[in-house]
Amino acid sequence: MNYTEAITYIEEVPKFTKKNKPENTRELIERIGHPERSMKVIHVAGTNGKGSVCAFLSSILTEAGKCTGLFTSPHLVEITERFQINGQQVAQENFTRAFERVKKEIDAMMGDGFAHPAYFELLFATGLLIFQEAGVEYLVLETGLGGRLDATNLVEHPIACVLTSISLDHMEYLGNTVAEIAGEKAGIIKEGVPVIYDGRNPEAEAVILSQAEKMHAPAYRFDASMCEIIGKTDKSIDFIFNSRYDKQNTKAAQGEVHAVTELYEALPVTVPYLAEYQIVNSSLAMAALRVVDPEKTISDEQVVKGIADTRWQGRMETVLPGVVLDGAHNADGIREFIRTVQEVQAHRPVSLLFSAVVEKEHDKMIRTICEGISPVSIVVTQVGGSRVVEAEELAEEFRKYTKAEVIARNDVAEAFETALARRGDSMLFCAGSLYLVGELKAILAKCGENGI
Repeated sequence: MNYTEAITYIEEVPKFTKKNKPENTRELIERIGHPERSMKVIHVAGTNGKGSVCAFLSSILTEAGKCTGLFTSPHLVEITERFQINGQQVAQENFTRAFERVKKEIDAMMGDGFAHPAYFELLFATGLLIFQEAGVEYLVLETGLGGRLDATNLVEHPIACVLTSISLDHMEYLGNTVAEIAGEKAGIIKEGVPVIYDGRNPEAEAVILSQAEKMHAPAYRFDASMCEIIGKTDKSIDFIFNSRYDKQNTKAAQGEVHAVTELYEALPVTVPYLAEYQIVNSSLAMAALRVVDPEKTISDEQVVKGIADTRWQGRMETVLPGVVLDGAHNADGIREFIRTVQEVQAHRPVSLLFSAVVEKEHDKMIRTICEGISPVSIVVTQVGGSRVVEAEELAEEFRKYTKAEVIARNDVAEAFETALARRGDSMLFCAGSLYLVGELKAILAKCGENGI
């Protein structure tokens, strides 16, 4: 089987199987020999920011000379993006070799009466073999959806669990309140394993601490007061991370929060993004790193350089001068997107290229955007295959809330070209869907290959 054949098979999986009970996935992981047991796993869940936290952790560990694997989702252009070793996307031949081993075990499982693994379950198993073959010491592992029932939650003994910002998203699967969703996310907390979490939402924090207490897991809260912004550009933010503000252990709504003192004292950090939410994500990564490395075998200098060198696609990513891609696609993500754009808009005009898929409440997203920012130019397009919302429908929704001219282009490449031509001296933000980001990344890569 070659790479193209493997990808074709994997892309067909959703048509003949569905997400299975954990027992089915556990059977597959057992049959491939539990590769994760040879690795130090840092497990990350949350609504927004978990991919960024994973990227920051991977970059720090790689900078420190640790053989580091990174498993994330979704991919934007190519499926191998989901598997990185020391910051590099795995080669197609490595992926294919691991997939063939997994496929052999799947065939045997089905012969024994088990169900075929779902898309994500199959990729998780493939990733574990990829990382095992590479001799990975640290594996930074992002959950897919939720946490409690996620395939990645079959990892028995992570060295730390990280819970990022929790808000309303995927409510059809995870619950209708922040507390219900937090309960699903907090399902990754394991007996005695430290949990580092974003403590800015009291409702989510109460659930996290209750679960941590139940699992005898030391809990470490990130609080925004730990960080002080000292400088900004259109590409980065300088801040001071100082966790010594909390000299004593404190009590929250449920359970005990361990002091985060002695982790960092007045450490100057540059995060290579213009969005303030990346201060939170990078700080969570830095806190988690110190919790698993209290002896500071990884130096502060390596931590700072790892953060500064982090590259994470499609999250307030500057791809051309004055052109930013952002995958914000839920209510909380759009709020953070608007907050960032408002700061840019205070000193520079902004323009927008937008698309969304059908289940993302695009009407509310568009109204929120128009109430929060004032683009001088708006171009909309359509993405998502079977989940598509037609460009003209999105354009009509924008016209309800803005006096700016709104142009609809069905083709993404044409829409991008139009947005670039119309932006003038404004900063162009491309947002609303990771599908849009993925298509734009593919267009930019093709232009690069052609020397454009």
